[in-house]
Amino acid sequence: MENPRPEKVAVVNEVRERISAAEAVVITDYRGLDVPALADLRHQLREVGGEYKVYKNTLTRFAARELGLDLDEFLLGPTALAFTGTREDGSPGDAVSLAKALCRYTEDSQFLSIKGAVLDGQVLSADDVSALSKLGTRTEILAEILGLLEAPLAEMAGLLEAPLVEMAGLLDAPLVETAGLLESLSEKGGAAA
Repeated sequence: MENPRPEKVAVVNEVRERISAAEAVVITDYRGLDVPALADLRHQLREVGGEYKVYKNTLTRFAARELGLDLDEFLLGPTALAFTGTREDGSPGDAVSLAKALCRYTEDSQFLSIKGAVLDGQVLSADDVSALSKLGTRTEILAEILGLLEAPLAEMAGLLEAPLVEMAGLLDAPLVETAGLLESLSEKGGAAA
């Protein structure tokens, strides 16, 4: 850009910073989506910690090139970028949740399509984004790991508890027997009197 206007430089800087700061950026074609549909999409993305923004292709191309990314094939026609960010509860969004939300939306909408993505500095195809959407989210994977860690601990606790339960049963048996014997003697003594 020869003698670019300050506004354009600011947008290129914003796009560059957003791409480099985000875990994932999904590039979409939003041709045909009306304002209410875009508002609905933005709302769904906010729920998973995503943000949806439209930038001019030429300015996005400059920002991507400054980052060493070749996104030219994706930056044709109406293009919007979905960034991972922060959920409304303050927790971080993740690439899988963003991909799931966008793929779910494309199933319901004939207008939105996924062109490609950038994940941790690597350029992905639309098929890669679809595959990413089929993975478990960070929360789901953490829950699975915790379940795997908890199972052996629960088994160990059961194994350690078993001898104690058995010992208590052994100690309790003579007391029950003695109580039964005393009761039967008192019944016999009461009958003799």
